Amino acid sequence: MRAMDELEIRLNNIINAVGPADSAAAAEAEERQARLAKPPGSLGRLEELSAQLAGITGKIHNELDKKCILVFCADNGVTEEGVASAPQSVTRAQAVNMARGKTGAAVLAKRFGCEMRVIDVGVNAEVSDPAVFDRKIALGTQNIAKQPAMSREQALRAVLCGIETACGAAEEGVKVLGVGEMGIGNTTTSSAVLAVLTGHDAEEVTGRGAGITESAYKNKIAVIKKAIALNAPDKNDVVGVISKVGGLDIAAMAGAFIGAAYSRVPVVIDGFISDVAALCACRLCPDARGYMIPSHRSFERGSDIAAEELGLRPLFDLGMKLGEGSGCPIAMMMLDAACAVMNDMATFEEADIDDSYLDEIRKTDSFSVKGQ
Repeated sequence: MRAMDELEIRLNNIINAVGPADSAAAAEAEERQARLAKPPGSLGRLEELSAQLAGITGKIHNELDKKCILVFCADNGVTEEGVASAPQSVTRAQAVNMARGKTGAAVLAKRFGCEMRVIDVGVNAEVSDPAVFDRKIALGTQNIAKQPAMSREQALRAVLCGIETACGAAEEGVKVLGVGEMGIGNTTTSSAVLAVLTGHDAEEVTGRGAGITESAYKNKIAVIKKAIALNAPDKNDVVGVISKVGGLDIAAMAGAFIGAAYSRVPVVIDGFISDVAALCACRLCPDARGYMIPSHRSFERGSDIAAEELGLRPLFDLGMKLGEGSGCPIAMMMLDAACAVMNDMATFEEADIDDSYLDEIRKTDSFSVKGQ
């Protein structure tokens, strides 16, 4: 049997082993929320999150005391086309800085008690820092405007690397995962993947990434169109799409989302690139969606399209553009809040309150006003 066939079989076996979230546990959590001493539905998304967490873990009461953000780092050959403002060398530098706790995402993670694991799956340089996990599959990808980004075998290896990384963290007792990235040029590859998977034009899904001039932006769109036309990816073959116009970081991130679902661990989506990787994961493994929790609405143009395709509504909008997993620790604090509500609030009975006054209110939406 060829090595690639073995990889395909391994991936399919894992996907087939992923089950849906526990709807009975989620319903039980919703029922408890209805008995807590508060107006019905008054805690909004926190109530939804507590029910989702119950569905993921199978438990009504959860403590997310061990948090970990997985940041997959890789370079993209398409930077040769002038689609990014930063040089490729920044990928390696920031991977090291992130592992040392010096980047924006890293300081947020530290502030909120989240471990950050930086994984090199395709940095186009040797990364000798021991704080960076070496899972290098290749020294970056090829230029998608000239040829496929990588071989199918490399894409499969990257997806499986992401799965193994997430599963390994879960086995170590991590209770919630976040998925981020670092890779110059990866808003270009993400936009290309999103365009193929959704059928949207490149103009609709492409933003300015970390910031580029108007002429560079127009060039970026043209490069994406050229790459899609040249490589002709089949939207029904997700691994093929990633291998032709994607990146090693996107592949590994997609795998991490699948690995979290396999391990029945909630997983937080970061910004645009993480959105696209989550969409890839859902197209490969539809049940993975129930384990995903979106963090923020990215400033990147295609973010809303990716979220709509996923059917997930971001928790907050702070105008963030950074990526790197920066939205994950903020979202994880919201998950802690959802757990606190479920675990520590008194029910009407425990608070010695007769809640019959809410009978009429519970029959309809008694919060909204016309035009709201």
